[in-house]
Parts: sequence; structure tokens; C-alpha cells
Amino acid sequence: MSGAEILAAMMFISVCGALMAGYNVAFTLAGVSLFFAGIGVLTGTFDAVYLLSTPGRIYPLITREILMAVPLFVFMGVMLEKSRIAEDLLENMGTLFGPMRGGLGISVIFVGALLAASTGIVGATVVTMGLLSLPTMLNRGYAPSLASASIAASGTLGQIIPPSIVLVILADQISNAFQEAQRSYGLDTDKIVSVGDLFAGALLPGFILVGAYALYIFFVAVIRPDDAPAQDWPEGANAKALLWQSFLSMLPPIFLIIAVLGSILSGYATPTRGAALGALGAILLACYKIQTPTRWGRWARRLAFISAGALLGLVALDLTGIDLRLSQSDWSGQERIAVFMAGALALLGGLGALIAMLRLGRTGALGDVSRSTLHITAMVFVILIGATIFSLVFRGFGGDEMVARMLEHAPGGPTGAFILVMVMMFILGFFLDFIEITFVIVPLVAPPLLATGMDPVWLGIVMALNLQTSFLTPPFGFALFYLRGVAPPEVTTTALYRGVLPFIAIQIAVIALVIVFPQLATAIPESLQK
Repeated sequence: MSGAEILAAMMFISVCGALMAGYNVAFTLAGVSLFFAGIGVLTGTFDAVYLLSTPGRIYPLITREILMAVPLFVFMGVMLEKSRIAEDLLENMGTLFGPMRGGLGISVIFVGALLAASTGIVGATVVTMGLLSLPTMLNRGYAPSLASASIAASGTLGQIIPPSIVLVILADQISNAFQEAQRSYGLDTDKIVSVGDLFAGALLPGFILVGAYALYIFFVAVIRPDDAPAQDWPEGANAKALLWQSFLSMLPPIFLIIAVLGSILSGYATPTRGAALGALGAILLACYKIQTPTRWGRWARRLAFISAGALLGLVALDLTGIDLRLSQSDWSGQERIAVFMAGALALLGGLGALIAMLRLGRTGALGDVSRSTLHITAMVFVILIGATIFSLVFRGFGGDEMVARMLEHAPGGPTGAFILVMVMMFILGFFLDFIEITFVIVPLVAPPLLATGMDPVWLGIVMALNLQTSFLTPPFGFALFYLRGVAPPEVTTTALYRGVLPFIAIQIAVIALVIVFPQLATAIPESLQK
């Protein structure tokens, strides 16, 4: 190894050590990188020109349209968290499936998956589910280890079930890595990778995980009935009424998810526009769910419902294929009617959205959601800036070439290199957040892997599943930290760690399944492209 490569390795180790010690992520990435760049300049092993190109590298990254979807999806998720959707779902589905062994636990898995798909934020899902369902599960006799672990596992589904912030960020990094592989390694292909591809590729693995989690809880309930006991229906409960209530409580989030994912996967909207649609839908849904006894509140709820219908009608009208951009002289009678309807629907939808925002502003919900969105978005973009500086300095030392050589000479060829990267990401997931791993590790290891001919969508999905597992792995799994913060005293840390081990095993089994059968990740994206 040359002196520059030794400094690159030392810089990487120093960054990982500082992050594990708990130092601020963004400033650690930038600060340690600049410190080693200074050493490199003094020793003649680093060209300062790399640092001069930093502004030119950062600005195009933070202004990429694909990353504009991040604050919109965050806003959508936080707003839905405030709308009490999870509470209604848990209450209705928990009661409906209560008489079945493990019914409440299975309900938690499905509600957690639905909430994860609605919010895309692991922390929000775990905390919400922990506050709402964990006391109920414990009061109904569930083993603390099973109850807490099922909540933590269901919360991590927000990592893999679209629309997911992780998939948005990972799609951006995989796309950049694919372009780097084309440029640096001469990869001969005109294929591109989009957020929609990763959303589509994540559907089957996500559904498999949900089913596997539910089957495990059912299996535990069969062999250890005392750990997941059945519960009788409340006196006077009616099965049809409970089923109808559960359906009504599931309908709004499912409709919103279908609208967002459908618009993106069908190509009708870009990920950013789909996220904007989701944010608007979350505002209307939150306005409808918040009940106030005043006449103003009742009218606002009605107008939010009408507004949602108006916007849906506007989308349906656009899907008819009538070109509303024609000049007025070219309009036929049918097109004039369509233009009038579009204007009326847009006006009604916009008015409803404005009143919904005013109402949420009066209740304080809009301010809380906006502050949370700003905090999370700022964190993501500041980490992106720090990771960009790290990447520039690391490449200036020749670290990217060193990583490429290491993977090229890994035992077992491309397969051995792939296994090495997956194991490294899994171990780093014990200590680092998915954002650091995505921004720091993926740009280094993905280009040489993609240069061997690996499918970028498949590689992105396997990495996403691997990062999801890191949320559950003791001792630093972030989902465990989130749940530990809201769990009652009777749920010990030991019980929580013991309970998540089977879910980690399920997660690893699903990763292996996707590796052995790549079609699980690639079949849907390929069918949508035809």
C-alpha cells in the first residue's frame, strides 16, 4: 500500500471509530476528512484541487429532484402519525382477531406494515406502535419478549415497504454508483435506475417479510399458547360490525398508499410529484380525522372529504388523455367541458387543501409536523454534505481504487466480493445508522460490484434488506432504542434482545431467499418496463 492509501484506510477507520463513539455524524464525516486532507497536503500525498471542487459537487447533489421527495415523504409520514390512524386500526383489528391465538400480535404486524408503508419512518412507527399496542399486549397476557419484539420488527418494515425514505436515498446512491460503473469500468449498458424501480422491487420481499413475521407469531401461539393467548370479543360485539369498522379504518391509508405508489409505478408521476400527492393527501386525511365539536370543524371535515374527491376527479380527468394545453381555438365541445370541469375540480381541491391547512394550523398540528419535517430533512442533507466531502477526500487518496482492488481479489470472485460487502454492511449496522452506511459505504462498494454485471435493482433491494436488519440487531439496533424509550419497566432489555433474535433469523432467511431467487426483486420492475 502507498502512503496515500494508508491515509485513506486510517481516515475510514477514524470515521467509523468516531461515529461509534457517538460524535455528530455530519461534522464527523467532514471534520475527519478535512483533517486527513490537511495531513495529505503536508505530506504530498493529497492534491488540494479535490477540495476546491467540493462546492461544484455538493450543489448538484442537494438540488437533485429525486432528493426533493425526501422532505415530502417525511411530511406525509409525520402528518399521518398525528392523524390517529394507527390507534383506530389497532383498536378495530385487535378486537376483530382477538379470539384467534396470536391474533393481537398478528394484528400488530399488519397494522405496523400498513403504518410503515404510510409513514416510511421507522422511529415514528416503532414509537407509535409501542405507545399504543405494547401496554395492551402485556395486559392481555402476551410474553414481554414476544410483544416488544413484534412491535420492533413491524416498525422496521418502513425500511423496505415503499414508499420508504431509505429506498429514495438508496435509489439515488445506486443510480450514481451505476453511472460511475459505466464511466470508470466501461460497463456497456444504457439501463437506468429509478426510485420507482426500487419501489417496485421491494414489494414482493416486503410482503414476504410481513407474512413470515405473522406466521412466526402464529407458530409461537400454537406451541406456547401462554405467550400469545386468545381473547374473547367484548360482550355484545358483532362480527360484521367489527369487520366493517376495520375495513373503514384501513381504507384511508390504503387508498393513500395506492394513490402514491400507483402514480409513481405507473409512470404517471415522478417520485417527487408522487410524494407531493402523498403530502397533500395526508393533510386532507389529518383534517378529516381531527374531530372538533364546533360548526367550523364539522364543515372543515366535510370540505376535506369533498376536496379529496375533487382532486381524485382531476387526476381521473387527466388520465382520459384530453390535452388541456391546447389553444382555445382548437378545443372541441367535449374539450371545453373537460376544461371547465378541470378548473372547477382544481379550485375545489385547492380550496379544501387551504382550509385543511388553516384548520391544522389552528390546532397546532401543522406547526409540529413542519418542525419535525425540517429537523429530519436538515439532518439528511447535512449528512449528505459531510458524506460528499468524505467521498472526495477518500477518492483523492485513491481509496476508491483500493476498495475496487480489494473486491476484485476477494476469494470467490464476484460472489465472494458480494458476500464480503454484505457482511461488512451487516456488522456496521450494529453501530451506524442506515443514512451513514448509505452515503458512505454504498458509493465505495457499489460501482465495482455493478461492474461485474450485477443487477442494480436487485443489489439495491438486498442492501435495503440488510440495512433493515441493522435496526433489529443488538446492542445498537435503533428500533430497539426507540422501543426501549417508551416501553414499561416490566419489559427488560434482556427480554427485548431475546425476543428479536427469531425476527433477525427471519430477516436473514428472506435476504438469502432474494439472493437465491433474484426474480423476487426484479420481476415486478421488469414487467412494468415492458
